[in-house]
Amino acid sequence: MNTNNTSPSLKPNSSIYENETDFWNLLESLWREKVIIFSITVFCSVLSIFYALKLPDIYKTQVILAPADVKQSSGLSALSGQFGGLASLAGINMNSSGSNAKLALEIIKSRKFINDFVEKHNILIDLFAAESWNVMGNSIIYDAELYDTQLQKWVREVQPPKKAIPSLQEAYEKFIEIMQVIENQDTGIVTISVEHVSPYIAREWVEWLVQDINQTMKIRDVKEAVKSKKFLTEQLKQTRVADMRSILYKLIEEQSKTIMFAEVRDEYVFKTIDPALVPEKKSGPKRALICILGAFLGALLGIFIVLLKGYFRENLKKSRRYN
Repeated sequence: MNTNNTSPSLKPNSSIYENETDFWNLLESLWREKVIIFSITVFCSVLSIFYALKLPDIYKTQVILAPADVKQSSGLSALSGQFGGLASLAGINMNSSGSNAKLALEIIKSRKFINDFVEKHNILIDLFAAESWNVMGNSIIYDAELYDTQLQKWVREVQPPKKAIPSLQEAYEKFIEIMQVIENQDTGIVTISVEHVSPYIAREWVEWLVQDINQTMKIRDVKEAVKSKKFLTEQLKQTRVADMRSILYKLIEEQSKTIMFAEVRDEYVFKTIDPALVPEKKSGPKRALICILGAFLGALLGIFIVLLKGYFRENLKKSRRYN
């Protein structure tokens, strides 16, 4: 009876003792190889320091926008119940209030808009080849392995199908990495930011983005309004019903307001609340964090190598013992 009750209780105690012994043996083996761990940690720390110092400073600038009040849409919304079907045939959006801003946010992130932006402002060199910024001279230092400033020629070496001159597909992928568009769902406030080695270029690109998206949406709406107005005018000529003619006149009036509104307003879709400034402080890289991560990964690598070394040593002892 006593023997049966005692033996089960000894098993968990012995397993705990074995686990503790294994743990202390592990610590002892790590301490024994502390020179290896320390050396690898120092080596990785030095590498991370050199890497962090080699990285150029990155500057981030942003502009805060609010959707512009589309006053002419209120007239359409009030009349939508009367002639929504006819307006749809004419290509008129009856509930356009706020929809322009949502559409503009999607367009500004689209491949076509960004490709047009790169070509219009000729920013390919500053987008790809800019290596660092000369603070004293306010000039860009370009990577000689990518672009030869004296010959004004792309010299980068790439694998086909890529070419020395970056394609628009590459430009889109590169630009979308440095641009960020954030919309506050509650307030509708939009923040557009751009990162670059030059704070002046970052501010310039943000300003161009706001100007271009306003201009793009303005041209788009004017084209649609002109097309709709032409359609409605033709319908007006064909109808003799007084009520229908009255409706058509109101629709034509609203389209004329859209065209007039677009002509007199530069901030068509977005109005600037807080303009972009030249940042005085860099946004990256986080050199201290890079160095800390380098030291941490170096310590982990050192521990892994020591454990791997111990594993192979134990296997070698076992093989010799059996042989």
